[in-house]
Amino acid sequence: MTSTSSLEALESTLQARLDKLAAEHGVVGAVVAVQHGDTTVSAATGVTNVRTGVPVTTDTIFQIGSISKVYTATLVLQLVDEGLIDLDQPIASYLPEFALADASAASTISIRQLLCHTSGMDGDVFDDFGRGDDCVEKYVAGMSTLAQTSPPGEFFSYCNSGYVLLGRLVEHFRGLSWDAALHKHLLAPLGAVDTVTLPEEAILRPAAVGHLPTGEDGAAQVAPVYFMTRAVGPAGVVTAPAAELIAFARMHLNDGAAPDGTEILSPAAVKAMQELQVRLPDPYTLGDGWGLGWIKYTLGNPPVIGHDGATVGQQAYLRIVPDRDIVITLLTNGGGMGGLCEALVRPLLRELAGAELNPAAEPKSGVDVDVTHFLGTFERTGVRTTIRQDEDGKIWVETKGTGPLAASLPDEPPHELVPLDESTLITAEADRRIGRHVTLKFLEPSAEGFRYVHSGGRATPRVSG
Repeated sequence: MTSTSSLEALESTLQARLDKLAAEHGVVGAVVAVQHGDTTVSAATGVTNVRTGVPVTTDTIFQIGSISKVYTATLVLQLVDEGLIDLDQPIASYLPEFALADASAASTISIRQLLCHTSGMDGDVFDDFGRGDDCVEKYVAGMSTLAQTSPPGEFFSYCNSGYVLLGRLVEHFRGLSWDAALHKHLLAPLGAVDTVTLPEEAILRPAAVGHLPTGEDGAAQVAPVYFMTRAVGPAGVVTAPAAELIAFARMHLNDGAAPDGTEILSPAAVKAMQELQVRLPDPYTLGDGWGLGWIKYTLGNPPVIGHDGATVGQQAYLRIVPDRDIVITLLTNGGGMGGLCEALVRPLLRELAGAELNPAAEPKSGVDVDVTHFLGTFERTGVRTTIRQDEDGKIWVETKGTGPLAASLPDEPPHELVPLDESTLITAEADRRIGRHVTLKFLEPSAEGFRYVHSGGRATPRVSG
């Protein structure tokens, strides 16, 4: 069990530890915060912007990306608490205007499936629907041509579109924009005055900007855009300081109560969000399973929940050990951000909570499989993935962005793959950005080859052999 004294001991070493590891991994700027009970230890390093050289402090706000989804899930579970919705009802029963290219799927996809990413909808739509309060409504209207990558409920596939749809559900019942509903029903009761969702709010605070490896020899440069489009807010635009992200996590550890005792979420809803809903096809990329918004990183003893988030040049990490009352968050804005998380957060979980995350996958020697079943082109909205074999027998993956964010991100070079087992390939080299080797899990074998490649949490269907 973690003691307050162990955190007090960490206070004398955390700054030096963060400085050293951030330098080793070329991270532009970072904040780490650890909380146990009423004790918090935090440290900051680097700069908010390589152009200005403004130093990062523990009060700097960072984009937390997809950790925003847990905020949206919390708003949805508030609707359950109030008896306004049933998680197992089709979302179309509450939003009759909702439509997809597959009318049958649209009529059956449940709120629960959206929360745990089993809807089968094509997930990475980042189109711009303007800056108005109706942008989420317009996004959902635009989903009428959105295809299914798999039937509803078939398996897990990470889906940003599904969380925008959940944001629209919140708007429908609250009579407010998602941003306004978030502030009224969650941020204000939490006292989170520096957690924001709009760039004009962020600019009034000490804000970090994202950086990409687009300079000479991969040097970090300021990203060409600061914020993603407002319409994807429910899926990923919350911007917050570490202390307020910790406060959000602690509300979930305190049976849904705010610091002043106000009930933001019922204890039953808090418990439901942490319960396992679906096992993941690939335990190496995200974790063992998914709850209602939360990632179940490990189902071991003690279990670890949380979420990660990535925007254009920023990455955020949140890990919670409920049985030990421990919360750790790491906010970063460029460089080897994933490598820093692996080198800092994983050991902290072990030292402070006795929690072991799943080991990272490593290439194996002597794995002999028929690689022809892997080869081909796989495509979904926003990305095309090609697995090919060269004349020397080496396997390569080429990933091409095709959506609105593609112009803001550097081209992805080909990566060599090697077999890990009969249905999994792994990159021969570790990816510096995420701090580990990337795995590609292949699903549903057929005569033409595997029907899906599952990578980065997403299932992408085969389009050609």
